[in-house]
Amino acid sequence: MSYVLIIGARSDIAKAIAREYAKQGYDLYLAARNADNLKGFANDINVRTQQSVKFIELDILKFDSHFNFYSSLVEKPVGVICAVGYLGEQNIAIKDFSQSLEIINTNYTGIVSLLNIIANDFKERGDGFIIGISSVAGDRGRKSNYIYGSAKAAFSTYLSGLRNALYDSNVHVLTVKPGFVDTQMTKNMDLPKKLTAQPEEVAKDIYNAQQKKKNIIYIKWFWKWIMLAIKIIPEWRFKGMDI
Repeated sequence: MSYVLIIGARSDIAKAIAREYAKQGYDLYLAARNADNLKGFANDINVRTQQSVKFIELDILKFDSHFNFYSSLVEKPVGVICAVGYLGEQNIAIKDFSQSLEIINTNYTGIVSLLNIIANDFKERGDGFIIGISSVAGDRGRKSNYIYGSAKAAFSTYLSGLRNALYDSNVHVLTVKPGFVDTQMTKNMDLPKKLTAQPEEVAKDIYNAQQKKKNIIYIKWFWKWIMLAIKIIPEWRFKGMDI
C-alpha cells in the first residue's frame, strides 16, 4: 500500500483531492482537527474505491504534537498534500493581534513545523513528494487581505526553498496557487464565475502536476497572467488602487 497524507482534510479542496488520489489507487491518511467528522467521508471513499482510508486527529496549531503525530504513522506516506487554510477576518486582525496570529500560524508557522519533520524523513529515504496549497493572494499584498496574503507569500517562499533543498534527494515539491475557488471558505464572497474553479478541478490539476513533477501551478491557469499583470504595476501607482 502507498499512503498519501492529506493535511487539513476537512476542507472542500482536500476532500476533492482525497477522492482523486483514491481513484488513482492511493491509500489515504486524512488528518484534521475533529477528525471523527471525517468517518462517513472516509467510509464512502473506501466503498467506492476499495482503498484504505484512515482519519487521524491533527491540530496544526499544536506545534509540540507534530513529531508524535508523524511518528505514529506506522506506514510512512509516499507523499503529503497540505490543504490547510484560514482566511480569517482582515478587519478584525488589524485590531486584534490574536486574529493575526491565528491567520499566520494556520497558513504558515504550523505548516512549517510539520513539513520540516516530513521533509527530513523524505530526504533520508531519498523519495517522496510534498504539495503545498498556497494562494495567488501571496503574489502581491493588497489592502483587503494582506495579513492572509503575507502568510501565503511566506509559505510560497518556504516551498521554493524546500524544492531547492530537496532536489538532490529526489523529493518533488509542488507549489499550488489557486485563484478563486468555490468552497465554504469563500461562500459569502461574490466571486466571478469565469474566474472561479471548482474543488474537483483543483484536485485534478494537482494530481496531473504532481505526476508530471511540475514546480508551480496556478489554478485556473490564467491566474498566472492575471497576477503577472498585477505584479508589474509600479508601486507608486498600485498603492492608490482599489484592487
